[in-house]
Amino acid sequence: MDKRVPLIFEQTVSGRRGTTFPSSGISVSDAKNLIPEQFLRTGGDEVSLSSFRKEPALLAEVSEPDVVRHYTRLSQLNFSADTHFYPLGSCTMKHNPKINEKISSLPGFTHAHPYQPDEQIQGTLEFLWQLEKMLCELTGMDAFSLHPAAGAQGELVGLLCCRNYFDFLGEKRSTVIVPDSAHGTNPASAALAGYSVIPVPSNKRGRIDKDALRKSLNKDVALVMITCPNTLGLFEDEIQEIAEIVHACGALLYMDGANFNALVALAEPAKLGFDMMHLNLHKTFSVPHGGGGPGAGPVGVRKNLEKFLPDSRIVKEGEKFRTVPESSQSIGQVRSFFGNTGALLRAYAYILSLGHDGLKSVSENAILNANYLLKNLKGNFKPYVDEPCMHECVLSASESAKDGIKTLDIVKRLLDYGFYAPTIYFPLIVPEAMMIEPTETESKKTLDAFTEAMRAILQESKQSPETVKLAPHTTPVRRLDEVTAARNPILRWKRHG
Repeated sequence: MDKRVPLIFEQTVSGRRGTTFPSSGISVSDAKNLIPEQFLRTGGDEVSLSSFRKEPALLAEVSEPDVVRHYTRLSQLNFSADTHFYPLGSCTMKHNPKINEKISSLPGFTHAHPYQPDEQIQGTLEFLWQLEKMLCELTGMDAFSLHPAAGAQGELVGLLCCRNYFDFLGEKRSTVIVPDSAHGTNPASAALAGYSVIPVPSNKRGRIDKDALRKSLNKDVALVMITCPNTLGLFEDEIQEIAEIVHACGALLYMDGANFNALVALAEPAKLGFDMMHLNLHKTFSVPHGGGGPGAGPVGVRKNLEKFLPDSRIVKEGEKFRTVPESSQSIGQVRSFFGNTGALLRAYAYILSLGHDGLKSVSENAILNANYLLKNLKGNFKPYVDEPCMHECVLSASESAKDGIKTLDIVKRLLDYGFYAPTIYFPLIVPEAMMIEPTETESKKTLDAFTEAMRAILQESKQSPETVKLAPHTTPVRRLDEVTAARNPILRWKRHG
């Protein structure tokens, strides 16, 4: 049976409508006196919606039941955190409590307009102000900007603040150091901000090589960007000494907080020596993400960097909240208004519902789950560093690759077992890498089932290798030609006939 779901356009029946509109009662001749002629379509005696277009809108001609069934059917085919175990490493695809959705849908928030005066949006300003204070308490930073729309934009904001800081000091520094275990957005953001990037290798323990770092540091280095825990799932256990080395040459230390799910209420980055950081609220603080949004990437800084943060800030005066203009040293506006308020509100509700002790248990359970998987699977797949991990573990399928079964084959076969694939081939320093992050809400039963599926696939690869190499077998779409799709993407559908 063909499992392919036809495009909505392929279900078109000429003349079929999901809704119809009553007659306007306005003749074309009358309309010409009211509407510029270039906006009217010739033909016919009465003005309709089509009279205002030069050509028909590119819409499918389907009924309302057709639309509802089509998109409901598509949603049922999707893998998601609500339907399957979703162990994407460094992405923290965690459960999103539905109470957060209800709170973010309260009309007082959803009906607010960003141009309303401060006195009419006191509730919104208050929660944004409180959220900033909460993030400061959890990280030890002195101030946060809630404006950035995602982690990568947060990185760019941090780099621009860094540039303004050194301009303010009258220093011209042009390079940024990024370890090879950092997220790929770090060097990209640094380059976008106009810096040259110097890579630093990891040592045999999977941490930053301090000797290599020392050799790279000089008066031209503005910033060292460190992902902590790093993408090997390991805590940089010499981070305070590294901070001293960085600060000794006058540079700043930046923390990529995408992996903060392992540190919430356990460690404060400011006390570890970091000067600035971003947080992915859509990862650590349980805001739905994927597919381009929503996201939120607030940037936190120490006191000496606060005046460089973007745009206006919120202050509390007595019992009232108001916005104040940006400082003269600010990097300016980085996006519209105060950021993704709907995403920020979900994170605020999540933090309030758990409290400090609840957030601490989140981190502890995330670490426990990752180490449980690591212990279960390291007899079948090789760990990059054989020691306890933080919230995610990195394993290698290099042994099975020698027999022709690569990481890609294994994770494609996982789809047939009902599990979404973990992150693969990253970090780049690990051959045939699988980065697995189970998150704190997954049960032992789920983790055991995932372990058994991974072991079963290895067994299949020995007894029936073609079954694994040709996987998946049960999904609506089989294995795609990803290289061709990347090089020749079809970005627009064109109606034929």
